[in-house]
Amino acid sequence: MEEMRTHGMQNVVLSTKSLADYASVVGDEVIAELRQLAKPLQGARVLHISSTAYGGGVAEMLHTLIPLMRDAGLEAEWRIISGTDDFFAVTKSMHNALQGMDLELPPAARAAYLHANVENAVYFEDEFDYVIVHDPQPAPLRMLRAGDKGRWIWRCHIDLTAANPTYWGFLRPFVQMYDAAIFTLPSYVKHDLEIGKVAIIPPAIDPLSPKNAPMTQEEAASIIQLYGVDPKRPMLVQVSRFDPWKDPLGVIDVYRAVKREYPAMQLVMVGSMAHDDPEGMEYFQRTKEHADADPDIHLLSNLDGVGNAEVNAFQRSATVVLQKSLREGFGLTVSEGLWKGKPVIGGNVGGIPLQIEEGKTGYLVETIEQCTDRVLDILRHPERAKALADRGHEHVRQNFLSTANLRNYLRLFNELAGRPVTEQVPATCAAR
Repeated sequence: MEEMRTHGMQNVVLSTKSLADYASVVGDEVIAELRQLAKPLQGARVLHISSTAYGGGVAEMLHTLIPLMRDAGLEAEWRIISGTDDFFAVTKSMHNALQGMDLELPPAARAAYLHANVENAVYFEDEFDYVIVHDPQPAPLRMLRAGDKGRWIWRCHIDLTAANPTYWGFLRPFVQMYDAAIFTLPSYVKHDLEIGKVAIIPPAIDPLSPKNAPMTQEEAASIIQLYGVDPKRPMLVQVSRFDPWKDPLGVIDVYRAVKREYPAMQLVMVGSMAHDDPEGMEYFQRTKEHADADPDIHLLSNLDGVGNAEVNAFQRSATVVLQKSLREGFGLTVSEGLWKGKPVIGGNVGGIPLQIEEGKTGYLVETIEQCTDRVLDILRHPERAKALADRGHEHVRQNFLSTANLRNYLRLFNELAGRPVTEQVPATCAAR
């Protein structure tokens, strides 16, 4: 086995954010409520642990959540576990298996997984009041640090409803060592999980981040032209990792079917290559082969210089935003598209129906044919499409912004400290 790249965890350097800046989006009342919730938690030491600082929705949320925790008066940090390529290959398989893939869990894979966690646990320093461990990669840390004080929380960002029994059976003892677990939806909680507290917290987007901040159509057009995309022609846009669960091949099939009626149609697929996803490049190649050198299919990633501002530009320029997932923990790109006032079509799976109310804030689909029909419906009825998009934007404003995410964490911390919070508004509500 190769050597660890680094010993122990690395601290993530974070920008500064201010809750006051969000008042213009969610209202002063919401900010005041957050300050009130944070009062008993002043100076609390909080540590988030995850496997990567970029690529994917988890890292994106933490880049906002943790600075907002700091602004609310908590001493919050973020650390990244270290590991070999073997370790990240195992955890990618684990992610897929926990979402339902039929995979083996050989002894060598278990060994690589446990070895990396032992290395990270040995070099774990400092004491914290709250430790939030994100997803399966660092899950054994609590068992390995059983003597540490503080309250430990496991945050599961994936859909466990069809979890491979072998993998879940392997993971469950580690999870049950925690004081609490957070899931995106109640249906994701396994019935055999014995744990002190379960919290349901949906993910959220940052309306002020470069990915979601206001941008004019002219600014967006000038950015997407740099990538050979024509801003004057209609386009379908899907922003996702190149991953079988995101069905990039199916998205290309939808585009081809739509293009028969709308020959000017373009397809833009933007993915992020993260170091904890070794499968990404392989599936990018499969997608590229399926695209068959079509000049109107644009496959882009961070390796092409596509970052948050560029994603913002593509989503704002889209005629229709797609998230045609076959499995999905939540799918933050759905809220991103809705926030930008775009008609969004998503797979009828996981957390997507939480964001899209069928026929009201967007469309839910299960097949390539359904998706094609919905895209054509949007193209043929622009007024109906605009009404969908407007309702979708408001739904996100009320439920899926960073302020709601912070609020839910503050509530959980208070409850774990024996200070139950009187319910004032729904737990997922960010604005009234």
